[in-house]
Amino acid sequence: MDLTPSLLRALTDGTFEAWVVAQGQPPFRRKQVERWVARAATDFEQMSDLPASLRATLKRDFALRSSRVIRHLRDADGTEKLLLEWPDGARIEGVLLREGHRRTICLSTQVGCAMGCVFCASGLEGLERNLRSEEILEQALRLVECLDPQERLSHVVVMGMGEPLANLDALLPALDWMASPRGFGISARRITVSTVGLPGAIRRLARHSRPYRLAVSLHAADDTLRARIVPVSRSTGIASLLEAVDDYFRATGRRLTFEYVLLGSINDRPLDARRLARLLVGRTALVNLIPYNPVPGLPYRTPAPTAVRRFREILEEAGIEVRGRKRKGARIDAACGQLRRRSRDGREILSTGGGVE
Repeated sequence: MDLTPSLLRALTDGTFEAWVVAQGQPPFRRKQVERWVARAATDFEQMSDLPASLRATLKRDFALRSSRVIRHLRDADGTEKLLLEWPDGARIEGVLLREGHRRTICLSTQVGCAMGCVFCASGLEGLERNLRSEEILEQALRLVECLDPQERLSHVVVMGMGEPLANLDALLPALDWMASPRGFGISARRITVSTVGLPGAIRRLARHSRPYRLAVSLHAADDTLRARIVPVSRSTGIASLLEAVDDYFRATGRRLTFEYVLLGSINDRPLDARRLARLLVGRTALVNLIPYNPVPGLPYRTPAPTAVRRFREILEEAGIEVRGRKRKGARIDAACGQLRRRSRDGREILSTGGGVE
């Protein structure tokens, strides 16, 4: 295992500035290094505006990357997916999505997941560990490396493996670096954090200095059905969750997004749509309808197109804004957790190359 200190850790925990001073370098050298990091430099020798002696010292004292790209898949729709492995053997997935002028990276925050959502591949083997701040940031940089020279990152969504709000201590420093002029310089309104709904953590996020967008994975409008789909919700309940998200809206002014995965014949009935409409009417919110992306070994199926269409109509008739998420990367297991699971049970031949499968 490589024990060389991570440059990304030094950047996110604030110790790199002290290192620069200790080397007798002027403070602006830190900014130069961070600019190269934000450009997804993969080697210290690329940092051409640094003195050769400083590049050599950086190479001696820090590792620029810790992960290994186990698999890099590309779909014809422009979606790219990376399976990354850390020195301890932990594996996570990250996705780059292209749509129009948007270039969005989707990040994981944990190795596995403890939330137990019944339809999701990420949590089938439980939670191994949290990702550290520098690992979340490195994952983002690995995905930015996939962009062509003329492309620019426009959005960040934290919707990959794991429950982001269960790892806020690591997530927030990474996101804050991405949002800062020192990093990617992306507006907080273009960074979305997803959660299954942890009221206490939602309120903590509301108090944070940067008002990131919040997406709540709702999936049902009554406690009985939601507890069946999202078992962790048994300890909170929808009323408590909505109180927290209303507090978030009042604190940040950011429109809320409610993610709703449509499971065929389970939560896609007109009755479910009417319950959801009653729950959300009057709130400044968007509902993101997501037809289920099947996972091998799980009994759930994609809803019929007529069911999806009728569900949307009912919400729109109630005055609720609805967006239907397009399936992206279907040929490369783009739903979070699928590629990692295939690699672990031996059904995936791993390599560092890639292509449309």
